[in-house]
Amino acid sequence: MKTVIVPAPGKIEIRQVETPVINAYQALVKTEMVALCNATDSKLIAGNRAIGGLISDFGAQGVDSGWGGFSEYVVVNDFEVLKEEGLATPEQGCWDSFEIQNTVPSHVQPEEAVISCTWREVLGAFKDFNLTPGKKVIVVGSGPVGLSFVKLGKLFGLGQIDIVDMLPAKLEVARRMGADNGYTPAEISTPEFIAAANRSYDAVIDAVGLDVVVNSVLPLVKMGGDVCVYGVMTKNPTFDLSKAPYNFDLHMHQWPTRSEEKAAMTTLAQWIEEGRLSASDFITHRFAIEEIEEAFAAVKRGEVLKCVLTF
Repeated sequence: MKTVIVPAPGKIEIRQVETPVINAYQALVKTEMVALCNATDSKLIAGNRAIGGLISDFGAQGVDSGWGGFSEYVVVNDFEVLKEEGLATPEQGCWDSFEIQNTVPSHVQPEEAVISCTWREVLGAFKDFNLTPGKKVIVVGSGPVGLSFVKLGKLFGLGQIDIVDMLPAKLEVARRMGADNGYTPAEISTPEFIAAANRSYDAVIDAVGLDVVVNSVLPLVKMGGDVCVYGVMTKNPTFDLSKAPYNFDLHMHQWPTRSEEKAAMTTLAQWIEEGRLSASDFITHRFAIEEIEEAFAAVKRGEVLKCVLTF
């Protein structure tokens, strides 16, 4: 079968490898479509790991397993049966990701299914971030994650949702997704803006994962509000508490809460069936898997919001 492999930093290729052998708790699934994670997959290609997260488990063939999604066939696991039989533990080789390996309703088409990986992680974070209908929030970053907070937040019933990004074109996309207002980082840092905001935001969301981003919105969050970080930060972030209210809750969401991520898929499937949520709002580029180098090049040039590749 075909699989995408990173043989060395900065290099990517497609190889033919043996199809995995499954056990009694697994199923072998043929891949129709995959989606690139602009940040994570690009970092793997750049050399954070010599052999990255774009391959399946072929340890005997001299390569390591990553997320396993970029292969012609992938292995999925029956988490519920493993749990029933007391085998859903790390000692038994069960990863937390097994919990979200579930079928989707037949009305969910491949494009929606692959983009749902982002959507369900974001929607699954709402509970961790204490987001409830009617709350006023501001989101920093209008990549796929930030835009998902806007789009899903409106469907969920959040109140005013504002967004911050350096690029006017991205702010316009966010407005089309439902953002009430779009600002640049320079605009929200002015004394006039801070005074007008009057600490009225129930939650501020860092959709980038940088302490400088958190510090930029600390003057905007209300007393007792929520400061929400979505993404993996440096091990030693520095927060300027002089900018913050005396009391606030800091939520660090560096990895999905799998039970919430799994539950989110039911809601997403309903919104998709109702025609309220579509992958076409997010997908800007489409490639064949053989064109994966071109796909990464487009990501590197900053042209891509979200791209999918077909097998």
